[in-house]
Amino acid sequence: MMDLEFIITSFPKLLSATVVTLKLLSASLFFGLFLGLFFAILRLNKNKLIRSFAYGYSYLFRGTPLLVQIFIIYYGLGNLFGNNEYLKSTFLWVILKEPYWCAIIAFSLNTGAYTSEILRSAFETIKPGVIEAGRSLGLNKIIIFTKIQIPIAIKQSLPAYGNEIILML
Repeated sequence: MMDLEFIITSFPKLLSATVVTLKLLSASLFFGLFLGLFFAILRLNKNKLIRSFAYGYSYLFRGTPLLVQIFIIYYGLGNLFGNNEYLKSTFLWVILKEPYWCAIIAFSLNTGAYTSEILRSAFETIKPGVIEAGRSLGLNKIIIFTKIQIPIAIKQSLPAYGNEIILML
């Protein structure tokens, strides 16, 4: 049996919590998209060390539960230096003492790892002929990347990225 009075009294609290949820979601997706693009580019690099570093980031954050990451960032980073006096004297303490900012950091790092894999796979689906066509037109690598490869990769990755948005929500 539903308790209608409880639902009516709880609804305003749920609405305010929805605003906080949407703020966390939008900030995390914003920062995570840039992290994801950065690490996707690193994963496509020919240098094995750089590629391995980007793979390690993705492996670490995709391979551990998000709740564990939140706990490590909120409880672990604040106690990193044993006695917190050094950390409390730095600008990092303003961020690490607030659960809201620790959640944004954890969510951004997590969604950045998933986004990097989504974008990497989208970049790998681009046919070499498209890049060769850009070169034959005399375009440099940066123009080819920003004007040709990124729009194609965005189009290819939208369904998977939509799933990532839903997962983060």
